[in-house]
Amino acid sequence: MRERQEASEDAVMTRIGQAVMLLHGGDREEARNRFGELWTELGEAGDAFHRCALAHYMADTQDDPGDELAWDLRALTAAAGLGEEPATGDRAGGRADGDRGDDGADDGGTGGDRGDDGGTGGDRLAEAREGVPGASSVVRAFYPSLHLNLAADYLKLQRPEAARLHLDRARDAADALGHEGDVNGVRAGIDRLERLLRGR
Repeated sequence: MRERQEASEDAVMTRIGQAVMLLHGGDREEARNRFGELWTELGEAGDAFHRCALAHYMADTQDDPGDELAWDLRALTAAAGLGEEPATGDRAGGRADGDRGDDGADDGGTGGDRGDDGGTGGDRLAEAREGVPGASSVVRAFYPSLHLNLAADYLKLQRPEAARLHLDRARDAADALGHEGDVNGVRAGIDRLERLLRGR
């Protein structure tokens, strides 16, 4: 029974990885379609780890900043289902949802300053269940990137106070994790976004 469950989980992550490769290859529409189909299949009761990974990547396929924010919030909420944030932050689903207010403001020009994973389908989330005591430990290490993405979203929506909140959480989470907090160069992304916020 356990082998069947693991095979099913591997199949989901394989499908996510395939869509990620399409996304990084420039086919955002097909990636978005595949993510959407898989999201529907998983449903609200689906595995929180899969929902976190899927929502994280789905955000990168969105054309509207408000939609991008909504998917990043879903990723953070799904991560909350796997355990607590690092001690420096509130529980993941807490104030983030309260900050939402998808007002669809104009793009503030932050562009590529999300904490994106950079060009390969085999990133940390895609490999998360290999050699790790529990998925929650990996998602915990991913909180800096989740908050960095939200900070970038809020800056695009011209909401600098919310952006500052999540940027501070991203930095605190990265610092709490030490050398493991620099997943895919997330510290460099934090520094870039910090400069943009100060420039405003």
